Amino acid sequence: MKKVVKLQEIDHLFKDGMSIMFGGFLGCGSAHNIIDYILNLNVKDLTIICNDTSYPDFGVGRLVANGQVKKVIASHIGTNPETGRLMNDGKLEVELVPQGTLAEKIRAAGAGLGAVVTPTGVGTMVEEGKQKLTLNGKEYIVELPIKADLSIIRGSLVDEFGNTFYKGTTKNFNPLMATAGEKVIIEAEKVVKIGELDPDIVHTPGVLVDYIIDNRKD
Repeated sequence: MKKVVKLQEIDHLFKDGMSIMFGGFLGCGSAHNIIDYILNLNVKDLTIICNDTSYPDFGVGRLVANGQVKKVIASHIGTNPETGRLMNDGKLEVELVPQGTLAEKIRAAGAGLGAVVTPTGVGTMVEEGKQKLTLNGKEYIVELPIKADLSIIRGSLVDEFGNTFYKGTTKNFNPLMATAGEKVIIEAEKVVKIGELDPDIVHTPGVLVDYIIDNRKD
């Protein structure tokens, strides 16, 4: 199957009410061209899973500010006042998850695990409504895996099969999220032929990738 496509060829993947994981940390390592495209499609009632909601005019924060998101699952929202305003107005559901726990919940989904246990959040509002265990005299929260209909990530170097390298801090949540989406779309800074990417620097194997968007073409 040809994986390198134009965004117009995968319009059918974007639907109202779906869940989407977005890689990135305050927009670093985010798939900005795909976010632009989702803005223009104006799909609504999205659940987005991300480290943060960036800024109102940057990254996934633009989807929040445009009213396309009904729920956010993230580790912090402080840099985007619109997220807080919509939450306080009852127009947006926000589930805050400690950053390490968020990473583990995504990793657990990708690995096919039933749950992870963590002491993070014990005795705080984080534990509300969740099962707890006591192991060796210490309390833990049982955290369930989290996955999404789509994972939208950004790669620095991507070959035509989808093998991906992330440069520097753009790596952040991208490799984890590539394992936990029903479909995985990579926005590539540069696409190379199969065999041109050194296998020793591959972070995400191409078998996980469904579609590649070449920034030079869209």
